[in-house]
Amino acid sequence: MTTWIVGDIHGCAQELAELIERLALGPEDRLISCGDLFHRGPDPAGVMDLLTEARASFILGNHERAVLKRVGLDPSEADASDRPPLREHFPPIDAEDLRGDGGRACLVPEERRRELLVFLQGHAGYFLRSADLADASTTHDGRGWCVVHAGLDPSRPLELNDPYDLTRMRKLDERKRRWWYEAYTGDELVLYGHTSNPIPKAHRVGGRLMTLGLDTACVYGGALTAYSPELDDFVRVPAEKAWAA
Repeated sequence: MTTWIVGDIHGCAQELAELIERLALGPEDRLISCGDLFHRGPDPAGVMDLLTEARASFILGNHERAVLKRVGLDPSEADASDRPPLREHFPPIDAEDLRGDGGRACLVPEERRRELLVFLQGHAGYFLRSADLADASTTHDGRGWCVVHAGLDPSRPLELNDPYDLTRMRKLDERKRRWWYEAYTGDELVLYGHTSNPIPKAHRVGGRLMTLGLDTACVYGGALTAYSPELDDFVRVPAEKAWAA
């Protein structure tokens, strides 16, 4: 079984479709999104359909959390152990109700807005660990791995991180303002999105890959990137165009 983790999609369904085609997922393979599925890009409903067809898992990014929080369905625990019961019925849903973090638009047809809210409730929490996934393999050098959206506080165990940090972390709140990954010394390889970079952002210590950023700015005209920790391999699809400024 091979696992592929894909960076921030942001509504880029066309690029996601090409990526999935290139991955050629087998029946035992797994696709995981590190969050920020919909906002800014042109086709959120198409992204939802593609992820559903691929049986993909996803963790919550800051944009998904903003939507779920607005309707009272966001977990407050990092492992989502306090996940609210599934809700399938909603009053009329306005476009404003689906705006993401910072008021980012989510361009979903009115007739599919309820469906999107139901879909978002199928999230896997704020992180995923290989050790907690059935049949997941280790990295090519024998380590476990985990997926978060933005980052983590290296001074705390992963499961004790705050959802705010897991969905928004970039730099540590200290005088030197180091990037969070510069202080990370854990045993697991951490895969994340949120902070875009033209190429996957690898941080190594003594030649060992410690963290890997997978948001390669597809919605801004970059690329959509997937990485397999078992194979230590990438698949990248260039953006058709810059969908957002």
